[in-house]
Amino acid sequence: MAGPTTAERQKSASGGSRPPRPPLSRVRMPRARNLILSLIALVVLGAGGVWLLYGSQWLRVERVTTSGTRILTPEEVREAAAAPIGAPLISVDTDALEDRLRKRLPRIDTVDIVRSWPHGIGLKVTERKPVLLIEKGGKFVEVDATGVRFATVGEAPKGVPLLELTPDQENAAQSLRRFDTHHLRRESVRVAGALPGAVARDTRVVKVRSYDSISLELSGGRTVAWGSSEKGRTKASTLIALMKAAPKARHFDVSVPTAPASSTS
Repeated sequence: MAGPTTAERQKSASGGSRPPRPPLSRVRMPRARNLILSLIALVVLGAGGVWLLYGSQWLRVERVTTSGTRILTPEEVREAAAAPIGAPLISVDTDALEDRLRKRLPRIDTVDIVRSWPHGIGLKVTERKPVLLIEKGGKFVEVDATGVRFATVGEAPKGVPLLELTPDQENAAQSLRRFDTHHLRRESVRVAGALPGAVARDTRVVKVRSYDSISLELSGGRTVAWGSSEKGRTKASTLIALMKAAPKARHFDVSVPTAPASSTS
């Protein structure tokens, strides 16, 4: 009797027959018709969105609100902004609104413009605060802490000191050669901006004779020799401490903040 064949021996050694491999799944490509329908739907949705934002009457500017005003009135701000009532809200040029507000109302320091869907524009403004006044022709020019002269008013605001620019006659020529009137004004603004709140409210006049000879006249006939505008914060804290230590003093000197002085006469 003949023995097993070679094929039979290999089959026996491998433990039997191998299971058949599963057929590879076929990836079905989307049909052209489905693809075309999807593209048409996207186009329709896009056109509908554009029409909703630009062509419909639902998303148009109907009101303009303001906030943050102190001296200015909301009406002044709205008129200066000139927001296009009735225009599509999406098309409003907020940069142009900001430019108009800054040019027409120099009192405005910063402005934040937002779209308030579906029908509004919001204008949030921050007004400049005067730290000095310059008397001119019987009126007063307000100057903020950055040196910007932003408004002219008929009455001096309370709590804002007046600037007196009186160059030292002995050293006037040398002082003005190094620092012209514009620079001396800027130095006085830096001094006024560094004053602590309580001292700023009591300051009546900021006198400037030269770059390093700036003084303050406070209420009650008190005076402060400030010196230059340098080390303003240190001088401010030194002045507060000096006033607490010598409450009856009439004259204070913080021009050298490491060696302050005070006197009653």
